[in-house]
Amino acid sequence: MTHLHATLASKRKFSINWTYLSAITQGRSAIDLESLALRNLHDAHQFVREYGYDLAQPAGRAIVARVHAEAVAFIGAHFLTPQQAAAMPAAVAAAPDPAQLLVYASQHGLHGASLRDWSCAVLKVMHAIFYLENNLKLRHFNTIRAQVFATLDSVIRHEDGASYLSDGDLCLPLLHFDRKHNKGRESILLKLLHKASYVAANIHDHLGVRLIFHTRFECLLALEALQRAHLLSITNLDAARTRNTLLDLAAAKQVFVQHRAQLERAHGYPAALLRQMDAELARIAHPQTQADNAHSGEGFNSLQVTVRKMIHLPPEPGQPASYEQGFYFEYEIQLMDQAAYERSQHGPASHAAYKQRQLAAARRRVLGARLCAALEPAAAGLTEHSF
Repeated sequence: MTHLHATLASKRKFSINWTYLSAITQGRSAIDLESLALRNLHDAHQFVREYGYDLAQPAGRAIVARVHAEAVAFIGAHFLTPQQAAAMPAAVAAAPDPAQLLVYASQHGLHGASLRDWSCAVLKVMHAIFYLENNLKLRHFNTIRAQVFATLDSVIRHEDGASYLSDGDLCLPLLHFDRKHNKGRESILLKLLHKASYVAANIHDHLGVRLIFHTRFECLLALEALQRAHLLSITNLDAARTRNTLLDLAAAKQVFVQHRAQLERAHGYPAALLRQMDAELARIAHPQTQADNAHSGEGFNSLQVTVRKMIHLPPEPGQPASYEQGFYFEYEIQLMDQAAYERSQHGPASHAAYKQRQLAAARRRVLGARLCAALEPAAAGLTEHSF
């Protein structure tokens, strides 16, 4: 018993890092932390090894050094003016051992504030890059893209310079048909850095399609056509990611029921009647709003669904055909009418304005309140750069 008491007494004093443990127990994102909880460089190397990279090995050191350099360059290019970039301490921007940034990020007190804040900023971007590079689905992106677009091509027709959505029974003229082939690497990083989840697996719009019709009723009919063609079903939709700021379904049903007989008697394509129905819908519809995306501008209206598609990978060389692997990949289908599309080209609802708001939010989260305040007023000259 005496030996046991002596052993217990030899341990370090009890202490708790309340800020760090609060983040763990309350599910706070790593990007919102203002400091870490590592005691020394030995701790930092253990942390990096458990993270996935052994700095005792040349390959591990090379990967971490490359990602560190990319993170420093990304911050300088997108979050700082040239004058501000010079304010990053050399100990952070050119650290011989990037693990030292973990130690700096754990320092407290005014003496270490500058090193801590800059280290935290670089580490946040490094974390996003590591998650992006280790997303296994993106390594098979060419296969994914080919299979997703093959499915979409089965319902898109092109004739005499015009495009149509058709399930074989209903044929709807498209005003525009846009494919999103892939988000660029820097654009993905920006999106990761402004998202609370902060994980590359949660970027659902690597691939997608935008279908622009003349009227909102054609958007509704397009959903029906996509459902009949089995591209959309309750079982393959990510229901939590459905976004509808375009259609008041109850009002649309009321107008559609009133005019259904006219639609069925119409000769040819009833474009004029659909426009009339849209005008009636506009008079009685309630605005459809969702507050889950703080960066969407006022006046941006669309119906967006996220579709899960099974992707089939061929077997590796030397493996039998039975080794074919599959996984679900999510892509977006966005529907808009002409009026909503035209609003999205200019002003607060435009994509450029959206990206600028997204960039500002990511900058605030990466740099943190202290660095942002210290860098003002030079930040007033910050532009959107390449986004």
